[in-house]
Amino acid sequence: MVEITLRYRGFDLDANFLMIKQTEIKELWWYRYVFYIHVCTAIFALPAGFTQFSTYLLNTYPRVHRAIGYLYVLIVLIFAAPSGLFIGSVANGGLISIIAFELLGLGWFYFTWRAVRLAGQRKFNKHRDFMIRSFALTCSALTLRFWKVALVYLFQPNPMDVYQIIAWLGWIPNLLLAEFIIYQKNHKL
Repeated sequence: MVEITLRYRGFDLDANFLMIKQTEIKELWWYRYVFYIHVCTAIFALPAGFTQFSTYLLNTYPRVHRAIGYLYVLIVLIFAAPSGLFIGSVANGGLISIIAFELLGLGWFYFTWRAVRLAGQRKFNKHRDFMIRSFALTCSALTLRFWKVALVYLFQPNPMDVYQIIAWLGWIPNLLLAEFIIYQKNHKL
């Protein structure tokens, strides 16, 4: 993900993915700014989120856990999820992809917001469940790219068909896995 993000370090309007988004760049004044907000902030949600599931960090350095947690929440709620909703509204692949990316953005925002509320109410078990859901959606950045490579390699589908498929595969399996982990944790299986 760092390598992919670094491709955009020059803020060029024709770098990588943006080469196929030239219509949006020309017709939507906001697209370039929102796209770069998303790219430049969402990358930090991954390492911040990974640290939050360390019981060692939580038990030994609770202030560090909270500080990184606040960083994760700030990134997701203020920058990454809202910008993802904006760029998702003009996703490649048409309405099927747009619906998938909008649901992803809404779910990411809601699960993160709900986790914060539960932590404030000191309901830490439920807080953890919602953070697992939130981070599962954060990891959609990774799984979406995995599925794109796998589907293109195996089936060579039409590019717009790929977007329609990976828009859903990027996050639904993650969320199902999160629900399994939550169920397992809450039922001590």
